[in-house]
Amino acid sequence: MMTRRTMLASSLALSATTGVAAAPPRAGRLKQSVSRWCYQDIPLDRLCVAAVGMGLQGIDLLQPAEYDVPRRHGLRCTMGYAAEIMTIPNGLNRRENHDAIEKAFRVGIPQAAKAGVPNVIAFSGNRRGMSDEEGAANAVAGLNRIKGIAEDHGVTICIELLNSKVDHADYMADHTAWGVRVAKEVASPRVKLLYDIYHMQIMEGDLIDTIRKNIQWIGHFHTGGVPGRHNLDATQEVNWQAVARSVADLKFQGYFAHEFVPVGDPLTALAEAVKTCTV
Repeated sequence: MMTRRTMLASSLALSATTGVAAAPPRAGRLKQSVSRWCYQDIPLDRLCVAAVGMGLQGIDLLQPAEYDVPRRHGLRCTMGYAAEIMTIPNGLNRRENHDAIEKAFRVGIPQAAKAGVPNVIAFSGNRRGMSDEEGAANAVAGLNRIKGIAEDHGVTICIELLNSKVDHADYMADHTAWGVRVAKEVASPRVKLLYDIYHMQIMEGDLIDTIRKNIQWIGHFHTGGVPGRHNLDATQEVNWQAVARSVADLKFQGYFAHEFVPVGDPLTALAEAVKTCTV
């Protein structure tokens, strides 16, 4: 567990590496974390030290071999890759993938549970000419095969919503309604949506009302400035304090993870995003 001494050391390390003042982070109502891939040039241990100093509670999107690194710093992996066989273009919407996905999750979900990882990521896959209706039915069938594993181990499978307009052409789970339909039909407390605010702002907008109407189906959030998936600052269009406050007002108990590509000093950009979303 994090002690006052290690918290102070982490805060001082953050100050030395980023210029951010070494002051105790202000507590907020959201459990914030940060996605690893956005900070690949920073060693994971150093990122964890900085995260502690900012008041973050975890590191998002780690491979199983990395799960124990955040725990050395009093953090946790907040979203894991537990089925590497499943990719953004090749996912749950094709029945021919289900055997391999089930096999991977039968190993990956218990592994995540053992390491205290609460969530694992999943993808719909691309359309490639398939109708959304058929893809949803296939995804439901695939999730019904693996939801029991997740329920037995207390790990939530989160289907990520991505935009098909800018970043992931042809991706099927590109609207909240598709994801909610799938989650409703699976009807498991361990199958939820990863609501990526960056992606859904591009596809739908209307963020706050959509989140309010569908919060029971959302298990995790990602951030990212629009346009460009950069810093959560005045260069882009989302009112992050309003969005964060709305999520907090809903008593959301999952993680609010920063997944933007920083411009300028990366840890300073992250610290500013954490401050912005501390409500």
